[in-house]
Amino acid sequence: MYILGLNAYHGDSSACIFKDGELIAAIEEERIRRIKHWAGFPSEAIKFCLKESGISIKDVDYITISRDPSANLYKKITHSIKKLVSFKALKDRLANTKKVVSIKGELAKVFDVDESQIKAEVVNVEHHRAHMASAFFASPFEEAAILSIDGFGDFTSTMIGVGKGNKIEVFDSVIYPHSLGVFYTTFTQFLGFDKYGDEYKVMGLSPYGKEDKEIMKKLRDVIILKDNGFFEINEKYFRHPKEGVSMSWENGDPYIEPLYSDYLIEIFGKPRKKGEKLTEYHKNLAWGVQRITEETIFHILNHLQKRTGLKNICIAGGVAQNSVANGKITDNTPFENLYIPPAGHDAGTAIGSALWLYNQIKDKLRIKPQKHSYFGAKFSDEEIENFCKENNITYKKYNDEELFELVTDCLMDGGVVGWFQGRAEFGPRALGHRSILADPRRADAKEILNIKIKRREPFRPFAPSILKEHTSEWFEKVDDVPFMEKVFKFKKEKRDLVPAVVHVDGTGRLQTVDKEIEPKYYGLIETFYKKTGVPIILNTSFNENEPIVNTPKEAYDCFYRTKMDMLVMGNIVVTER
Repeated sequence: MYILGLNAYHGDSSACIFKDGELIAAIEEERIRRIKHWAGFPSEAIKFCLKESGISIKDVDYITISRDPSANLYKKITHSIKKLVSFKALKDRLANTKKVVSIKGELAKVFDVDESQIKAEVVNVEHHRAHMASAFFASPFEEAAILSIDGFGDFTSTMIGVGKGNKIEVFDSVIYPHSLGVFYTTFTQFLGFDKYGDEYKVMGLSPYGKEDKEIMKKLRDVIILKDNGFFEINEKYFRHPKEGVSMSWENGDPYIEPLYSDYLIEIFGKPRKKGEKLTEYHKNLAWGVQRITEETIFHILNHLQKRTGLKNICIAGGVAQNSVANGKITDNTPFENLYIPPAGHDAGTAIGSALWLYNQIKDKLRIKPQKHSYFGAKFSDEEIENFCKENNITYKKYNDEELFELVTDCLMDGGVVGWFQGRAEFGPRALGHRSILADPRRADAKEILNIKIKRREPFRPFAPSILKEHTSEWFEKVDDVPFMEKVFKFKKEKRDLVPAVVHVDGTGRLQTVDKEIEPKYYGLIETFYKKTGVPIILNTSFNENEPIVNTPKEAYDCFYRTKMDMLVMGNIVVTER
């Protein structure tokens, strides 16, 4: 049984394919189209998935899409009448709904076949149920509480429930216009970060601020915590409840209109313009937004734990990408074990919708726990060598041991290395397959990376990849963090040893590297550890203000136009341009 899972007509469009419960491939459309957070119909991602599984669109048995136009229909109509929602907003919603219900027609155009030749049954899965499935059904837990929390999907922003075996029971949800994700996005825009997906910049900026009682008093009027374990927004601060806010994706590039109202400007002051200097006020506001977000998440989870009595929690949704909050959950709630999938954001709903069908509807046995995210494009050494030869690129080939020695020497000499290995990661994080590496001991490594390659805001941190068994020596908390989904504090005595990966508040968004799961990346870090006594390498995504590189050509192009010192693709090393 082949299931093609889709996230379509939304930011971070993606596709995946399962064969009899085994995930064969998964990829975001942005990796192929080369437009960040690409939105629309993921035709190229679908083509990739079908090619990887060796089938055609005619062989697919089910197509799942993580949108259900019929979900919360009564509430949509009631809200529209009650709030006198603008005609423009209603028109935009209707247009998007029409696209979602015409999947077979779209596929017939993409693959130039008659619609009748596509035998697959199309199954619409409500957005947050897809999120919940992506987390619980791929987790190691037999039973767990589940939280899905993001901006909006199918008129819902938050959903809670419990998973047991191969079934999920939904308890309750937060309906439009109330949304923690929209709260965070609104202030992200207000702080001058206007690109779709810029919320992580506010998260990175927040430790540079401090508590400002006046700001906190104002923010607590924007989000109101309720006795039932949920929350509400104060609608005066937002445009979306009545006016509606358009999301467009011209040429696949998603854009959301400003969400903040004139009233928010009246209370919080003039919005920061893009590129304008960040003041103490901006930093303190970022601190406050992050703090309110954390408090709201803990408020929901504490009530959910009390309701279920469970010790395991699975979380998905765009807000689940807030790794700072994630790292504090077990300290601020009674939950003891946390699972967040590698693609907790909307791209992951492609997998979630397929798993909802497979487990919840078809009653099949659970898949093996998802311990890695390597489901994207892969290239053999032979293919990489052929690419180099065809483009007159000088290269050398090494065995693993020689390669580890060469790369670690380069890092220790202050070099920056592009590391392109195996199958690309599915999700927003580079986890040692499409990574740029540097020596974390160098105080100037962050500056070097930004000058040579990344050219990004100086307040944004770089991440440490650490050998799993050494976590307790370096961090105050110990947990498996395979997907860089949590931020922990470094031990105080260790911070000066790896300044390049320690954020201003003493934290690091770590990746624990397991030898059994990723032996080659582990081997590289182990070699560095033997030479330096530090079991950590600085890891950032292999890109330069673009989606993470997907192919050898994109890796070489990034190497060529930047000041990277070495490019490693498989066991092929390039140092000359």
